[in-house]
Amino acid sequence: MPIETVAIIGKGAVGLLHGSKIAKAVGSKHLEYVMDDERYLRHRTDRIVINGEDQNFTTIPAGQAKPVDLVILAVKATGLDQAINSMEGLVGPETRIISLLNGVTSEEAIAARYGWKHLVLAITQGMDAVFIDNVLTYSHAGEIRLGAAAQTEAGVVEDIADLLERAGISHAVEKDIRRRMWAKLMMNVGINQTCMVYGGTYGTALSDGEQNRCLVAAMREAKAVANAEGIIITEGDLNEMISIIANLDPNGMPSMAQDRINRKRTEVALFAGTIIERAERHGLLVPQNRWLLERVREIESSW
Repeated sequence: MPIETVAIIGKGAVGLLHGSKIAKAVGSKHLEYVMDDERYLRHRTDRIVINGEDQNFTTIPAGQAKPVDLVILAVKATGLDQAINSMEGLVGPETRIISLLNGVTSEEAIAARYGWKHLVLAITQGMDAVFIDNVLTYSHAGEIRLGAAAQTEAGVVEDIADLLERAGISHAVEKDIRRRMWAKLMMNVGINQTCMVYGGTYGTALSDGEQNRCLVAAMREAKAVANAEGIIITEGDLNEMISIIANLDPNGMPSMAQDRINRKRTEVALFAGTIIERAERHGLLVPQNRWLLERVREIESSW
């Protein structure tokens, strides 16, 4: 069944970038951003600029939400619990759901509330968006990779892929989406945390020196943990993720580095926290991620 109405939870870089493209495919009146009622009161009149152009998106409070064909979650992990509550009015019997959150655990939390039948697994990667003071800039829109979970109903992935095609959003359907999710987690564990701790950019993290050593060491620890979890991630996958970073604007920065500038709570628990917790299950040593977690917490506490 074609997707014609879309709601997005999360009005940050990921939600705005993809939402601006989807609006052109379904029509702006069929796309809405939904916020919890308190957040709506604070942000309903925010001026949003994307690559120099003012945007006019429909934003509604969760209390006014009605079922739509597709719900996209594009919040940070720190806002997932609230997002799951805020989307309740949006979910009808045939509503499809896609989560574009970082990490490998958000879908389990969503499924615990709404089930797996219309939920897919997905990641977004390769975007170099910077979102500061309600101004979004990007030169690479990246891509979405998606696939079915074990209990996803037939046709759901195809319906979402059809919408992405109509919206001109680069995407690919993965047979083994969990492996791709772990590869993305490996990349984030390296680039997000390194740039946050050092106040760096994509360019500085890939240049020879301490930042690059930190990046690679953190990623190799994540790779070892993935393998222990039964997800086969190779050195070739690591090199592929490094290549993705190398193709981004060298002066750009990932979300955690932007969090440091904006003094916002980061997703370090999703990155180093996940790696440390899973490493302990398997008796693996992950000193680089332990150091990164400690250093990020120190920076956050200084605010």
